[in-house]
Amino acid sequence: MASREGAHVEITPEVLLKAYACGIFPMAESADDNALYWIEPEQRGVIPLDRFHIPARLARTVRADRYTVAVNRNFAAVIEGCAAPQPGRGRTWINSRIRNLYRKLHERGHCHSIEVYDGDTLVGGLYGVTLARAFFGESMFHVSRDASKVALVHLIARLRAGGFTLLDTQFVTDHLKIFGAREIPRRDYHKLLEAALIGEANFAALPLDRPLTGAEALRYAVT
Repeated sequence: MASREGAHVEITPEVLLKAYACGIFPMAESADDNALYWIEPEQRGVIPLDRFHIPARLARTVRADRYTVAVNRNFAAVIEGCAAPQPGRGRTWINSRIRNLYRKLHERGHCHSIEVYDGDTLVGGLYGVTLARAFFGESMFHVSRDASKVALVHLIARLRAGGFTLLDTQFVTDHLKIFGAREIPRRDYHKLLEAALIGEANFAALPLDRPLTGAEALRYAVT
């Protein structure tokens, strides 16, 4: 289900958070279309935090610390990376209004980026919104092998350590299925969301001022 929000109607960060609390989120038709659409899928994608699956090869990559993983070091670069065309994805739904809105949420402490570096070069990452004990994953990207997957492992570690109960992926892709992502009906999603909006989680339960090692991330990410 989707409804159109006109290009000139102001959506503030506060309105955006209220929308997430109601189970809806904005998307654009394309990067060139300034209009936004409120989306509420009939089937919602989630990754159960207590059943996160890491393929053995990826676990070896994470443990080897091939990449350095940081948090909130360069949020703007991550959202730009997510907005850029990638192999198999020539179009993007992230327009200028989306970028500006989520930067403002980031400034307010409600939107975070997980960044993957090869040396000093950003090669992948993801960003999403935090509200109470819910994390709403927005987008991810990579330009080096496994970089976005490594970012997801580190995100799961942080969410589990911080007491989060809901990881909303919006939709389920083949990429996410390998980690245990599944679709649930809207009514079941709202039950999970309602429970996650009670209480508080701590995105900074694990250090923000230094990169976690792969071994640390795996220790928290898996049961």
